[in-house]
Amino acid sequence: MIEFQNVYKSFKDKHVLEDINFTVNDGEFVCLIGPSGCGKTTALKMINRLIKPSQGTIYVNGKDISEENEIELRRNIGYVIQQTGLFPHMTVKENIELIPKLKNKNDKHLLEKVKDVLNMVGLDPDEYLDKYPVQMSGGQQQRVGVARAFASEPDIILMDEPFSALDPITRNQLQDELLTLQNSVQKTIVFVTHDMAEAIKLADRICIMSGGKIQQYDTPEQILKHPANDFVLNFVGKKRIWDSPELIKAADIMIDRPITCYDRLKCVKALNMMFNSSVDSLMVIDRQGHFKGVIHAADAADEKNKDEIVGHVMQKECITVSSQESIVDVLNITKEKNMYTIPVVDDGILKGLITKSTLVTTLSKKYDESEGE
Repeated sequence: MIEFQNVYKSFKDKHVLEDINFTVNDGEFVCLIGPSGCGKTTALKMINRLIKPSQGTIYVNGKDISEENEIELRRNIGYVIQQTGLFPHMTVKENIELIPKLKNKNDKHLLEKVKDVLNMVGLDPDEYLDKYPVQMSGGQQQRVGVARAFASEPDIILMDEPFSALDPITRNQLQDELLTLQNSVQKTIVFVTHDMAEAIKLADRICIMSGGKIQQYDTPEQILKHPANDFVLNFVGKKRIWDSPELIKAADIMIDRPITCYDRLKCVKALNMMFNSSVDSLMVIDRQGHFKGVIHAADAADEKNKDEIVGHVMQKECITVSSQESIVDVLNITKEKNMYTIPVVDDGILKGLITKSTLVTTLSKKYDESEGE
């Protein structure tokens, strides 16, 4: 775990960081992002003591790093930078095994570890072990840089805009590979970027900085839906959520108080409720709120059903979604089933209702915001 407590940094008269407080949990992927000069790279470099705070304390795994041997600290933290940082006079093998050799000179399995990390980043060891950096593309060099950071098996990896100099296709590939890698090894990663789309794609949490201060530190979903202030709103972009529609959940678009009735109610009374509420169906629940089915106006109005109770007439087999299913999933269901009235149910309890109207209203916001911008 990494923890910043009341951290300040000044260079002469210039304040770079002011009262920085945040925690990165074990196995968490956190992105630091903000405009140039906001202090994000300074904060990153403080974690391995490349830069020392003017005031405040940084803890790694509960220990004040100012009291740790900085050489040992750095050897136990992986570090990837934009320019790869590979030694040009060393082969890929020599670059990757450098830190592991410093930590354990007698590691008999080191070559196998080097091959393993190369395979992890999608490079064939037989082809790349003996190559020099100059013989590889920028994307291949950056893969080696990532492999080197993982080779010493650190708990923490720092990445300072590692993909920003790459072309979009290579960058996207490396982002995907890093996500796959992180899902399998669960390292604690702090990643500096200036690209909001990259942060949203990669991070468990995002720390947005400006003027040396933290403006918001939260999950991508919460930042997109609930920006803390105007700076965050403008930095993220008003319609950024539409770049990641999977973050828009059923809970965000549903009617949270649909018109309901109990299954013991007579159909004639249910029909009267629909008329008074200007709806063509009711969600049927029991007294504990469990979803039982849907009673439609046409069925309730049928002459033979007027004296029946709702429970005998209602549609019991219904398509439902959970509150955490994305709008993408909901739209796929409406298209596949040709249904636009979908109950939202969690653990059997009715939470809300998605209708054609709520979908149209939500989707129209995308175009309204686009025109506004």
